[in-house]
Amino acid sequence: MRFALLASGSKGNSCIIYDENMTLMIDCGTTKNYLTRAMAEVGTTVEDLDAVLITHTHSDHISQIRMVKECRIYSPEKLVVPSTPVIPEKPFQINHVTVTPLALSHDTDITVGYILRSWKEKLVYITDTGYLKDSYLPLLKDADYILLESNHDIEMLMHTSRPPYLKMRIASDSGHLCNENCANILANIVSVKTKHIVLSHISQEANTPQKALEVNCTYLREHCPGKLHPQLVVTAAQQYEIIKGGDWHEESNYGVYRRYPGMERMADI
Repeated sequence: MRFALLASGSKGNSCIIYDENMTLMIDCGTTKNYLTRAMAEVGTTVEDLDAVLITHTHSDHISQIRMVKECRIYSPEKLVVPSTPVIPEKPFQINHVTVTPLALSHDTDITVGYILRSWKEKLVYITDTGYLKDSYLPLLKDADYILLESNHDIEMLMHTSRPPYLKMRIASDSGHLCNENCANILANIVSVKTKHIVLSHISQEANTPQKALEVNCTYLREHCPGKLHPQLVVTAAQQYEIIKGGDWHEESNYGVYRRYPGMERMADI
């Protein structure tokens, strides 16, 4: 399995997952021009997609839904194009990959995250949630790849110029995960199988990639002794940045990550 996170943040979100002869996209936010260029950079076109998974209907996740309208689309809510309904905790198959949607807590009628399991590996993709049910932790454990929201630093959020109601919404149970909550979830689900963690949906006003990395890596080191893969890489994604993970056959021993632009936003645990 391999993945390419194309965009992550309040201005747009999209990720592509590959496994054998299957290609999936999760969300299709951001601009048409950027999404087209980013897909081309990882060697993918809309025609290559076997399916598109939608997490929720905020514009930063579905702004280019018409661009992928000819694909098979799975969504927890109705869209302006035909789609197959997604029901939380009801797995379904796309080729050989089992997709399990999980209900999240966000300010939409329904938001989901996804667990993708192939014959050999498992990927977790969760953003846009104020908290995570404890009952989900066993389902998320032992993933090879984890893309998890580390949206804001609470103190930085409270010092932004945003109106009080918006600060409270972001920090609420129907908002977004702060760095500390992300770290706590990671500590409960990582194992020696986990090879790459991507801290995603990082706020450009109320967080920094460096702070997200510092909080999460420090917490993992302190709370997960003996539980971490010896070559685990943690990456903090920026809004318009392609983050590759998994078996890209480009470099062995994760060398590609250490040479990738933005090395200061990566850490080996």
